[in-house]
Amino acid sequence: MKIIITGSLGNVAKPLTQQLVKQGHDVTVVSSNEARKHDIESLGATSAIGSITDIDFLTQTFDGADAVFVMTPPAISPDNIVQNTINVGKNYAEALQKAHVKKAVMLSSVGAESPVENGPIKGLHHIEKIYNELENTSFTFLRAGYFYTNFFNDIPLVKNAGIIGGNYSENTEIPVVHPIDIANAAAEELVKNEQGKNIRYIVSDSRKASDFAKVLGSSVEKPELPWVEFSDEDALNGMLQAGLPKDMAELYVEMGRGMRTGVVQKGFIEHGSPVTGTIKLEDFAKEFSSHF
Repeated sequence: MKIIITGSLGNVAKPLTQQLVKQGHDVTVVSSNEARKHDIESLGATSAIGSITDIDFLTQTFDGADAVFVMTPPAISPDNIVQNTINVGKNYAEALQKAHVKKAVMLSSVGAESPVENGPIKGLHHIEKIYNELENTSFTFLRAGYFYTNFFNDIPLVKNAGIIGGNYSENTEIPVVHPIDIANAAAEELVKNEQGKNIRYIVSDSRKASDFAKVLGSSVEKPELPWVEFSDEDALNGMLQAGLPKDMAELYVEMGRGMRTGVVQKGFIEHGSPVTGTIKLEDFAKEFSSHF
């Protein structure tokens, strides 16, 4: 199959590319970075270097593809993050239609069924709606859990303050996922001959926040590491002090609030809380400690 992968060689796109190439597919990887050309081609894939804001470039790249993996960068710009994310989705949709692509897999998120109280995920909510309206392209919406790799951002807090936390309590259960499990699921979905619009949750583990503190703390010889629930205001101020742009920080605080109230987890729970990934929190803790 001829398969197009967007997302350059990111945490998901790179293992997905490696897997599909190993399976013998003709893989093209889209990147805006000319410096990635050699790395992409060294994996046995073809590089397509251009901007995801350029519909003509996307259409030309998608032309003749049997399937396309579409993902939007988590933060295209420091401001208007949600709208800019939606705009990329619109570009992908137009290019898919112009190129007459019959099959696509979208990297979405747990919580994408909600238009509110989910922070940056609301951009994915609107993109799912856009793709749902495409008549001649079948879609799998791959709703992923909270990325384990986000915990790398907490390493300075663990080192300097001896705590880990968020604006939700230690008893809040959060579905989490490893990028490799996402790549495995995406590889399966891209080669399926399913029609229509389908939702698949990809979650590696579902654990209480207190487990994040205990397991990750133990991996760095801090078994008593406490999970601290921050107020929304303190969480926002902490992110701003860490250098996050205001728009991004406010969205992350909103997402944490959505986790606290259960808005983000609601759809996952209603779908039976399927945990199909293989990389558990204890497995990821080894990676966490290696970055510590």
